[in-house]
Amino acid sequence: MIPQRPFACFPNPGQGIPGVVVLPEGGFRRAAAEIASWPGYAETPLLALPDVAAAAGVAAVHYKDEAGRFGLGSFKALGGAYAVARLLVAELARRGVAPAARVADLLAGAHAEATAAITVTCATDGNHGRSVAWGAQRFGARCVIFVHEHVSAGRRAAIAAYGAEIRVVPGHYDDAVREAAAVAAREGWFVVSDTSYPGYTEVPRDVMQGYRLMAREALAALPEPPTHVFVQGGVGGVAAAVSVQLRAQCPPGVRLVVVEPERAACLLASARAGAPVAVGGALDTLMAGLACGEPSLLAWQELERAAFAFMAVPDESAVDAMRLLARRAPRVVAGESAVAGLAGLLLAAGDAAARAALGLDAGSRVLLFGTEGATDPDLYARLVGALSP
Repeated sequence: MIPQRPFACFPNPGQGIPGVVVLPEGGFRRAAAEIASWPGYAETPLLALPDVAAAAGVAAVHYKDEAGRFGLGSFKALGGAYAVARLLVAELARRGVAPAARVADLLAGAHAEATAAITVTCATDGNHGRSVAWGAQRFGARCVIFVHEHVSAGRRAAIAAYGAEIRVVPGHYDDAVREAAAVAAREGWFVVSDTSYPGYTEVPRDVMQGYRLMAREALAALPEPPTHVFVQGGVGGVAAAVSVQLRAQCPPGVRLVVVEPERAACLLASARAGAPVAVGGALDTLMAGLACGEPSLLAWQELERAAFAFMAVPDESAVDAMRLLARRAPRVVAGESAVAGLAGLLLAAGDAAARAALGLDAGSRVLLFGTEGATDPDLYARLVGALSP
């Protein structure tokens, strides 16, 4: 169904080892209830892809399509904005402005003068920054977003449309992360990052708790629990959130396969090393939202013992998968970072050794997460074709 291309597949030797609780259930219940109460919340569709299942030689493939999430085009609307809300409520209490403010109060414009004096910031490849900017605009805070020099003009404009100031950093995503943290420390701003590191975990934990809502929706909508889940890597936040939700909602034994671009496969490299490691180089993958060289600390604490396997796939296979979805009926519009899981499934299914290693067979039921739509319409048009029917 897509051309067979070279890829890497590494079964996780640490899978099944007990570990720490990364995302407590109480925090998820709060996040899910809060986000579901926001204006514009609606569950995104879970699409059955019988043609993909037939091509992969499995029983079923379902695709959670996040293109319509809150109008932002990506699942990240669930995480960054929620973390902004939590941070503002806590900061208003710390400053003595409102000891028990509710997010609904912020949405209504309460404490507007105080929230306008608070600046939130982050680094982004596009989607997370859009979510943070949207959350800051909704809840009344100032927002500065750092992007690396390779982030497209279209993605920068989409973030700026929500009132954020954009600052461009030479280098790649990890350079932007470091610059955002340094400037925030100097200026007294608040970093709302989707990656965690020693000494900085609580805000990313809120981000990941928001992501779990996507997984809960998908699992509740499935006719049967999945046997396999293929999910995008990046710093690992969404994969870890999905992993935790699988354990909370499914019988034991679901195999989680984390898929990354071959040019930015920090999670696979960490699995091979047996410890979190950074990968160097330009990280110049087409899958811009996954162009990350360093794992998130929290995500790695979950994935090092819960992921069944790690894969790295070429950019060309992502384009193949985008075109496959665009040319089927009904059409599915998916951005470059949305299809790593689909590409991983199809490449593994077409390779006897990988198929056996992952336990894919005619009875397998596969869940995929289409984490973004065409968040850069110009790039999508160049790769796939115009968005209009």
